[in-house]
Amino acid sequence: MALPLAMPGILAGAVLTFARALGEFGATLMVAGNIPGQTQTMPMAIYFAVEAGDMKEGGFWAVVVLGTSLVGIVAAHAWRR
Repeated sequence: MALPLAMPGILAGAVLTFARALGEFGATLMVAGNIPGQTQTMPMAIYFAVEAGDMKEGGFWAVVVLGTSLVGIVAAHAWRR
């Protein structure tokens, strides 16, 4: 009986957790390292592209992360209505 009432909060928490996890950097760097093509995540690709001076590639991946998060948030909002 309480789950239907809590569903908007649970959905919001899940979407925000997903969006936050897309930007995870520190734990990935410390635990998994960075093996391009195997353990490289989007935040790692952004960091190493900018560090190498390739601002276009870094900007591309930043827009991909932002777009993915935005699509998830908008989809959850639309689904809730």
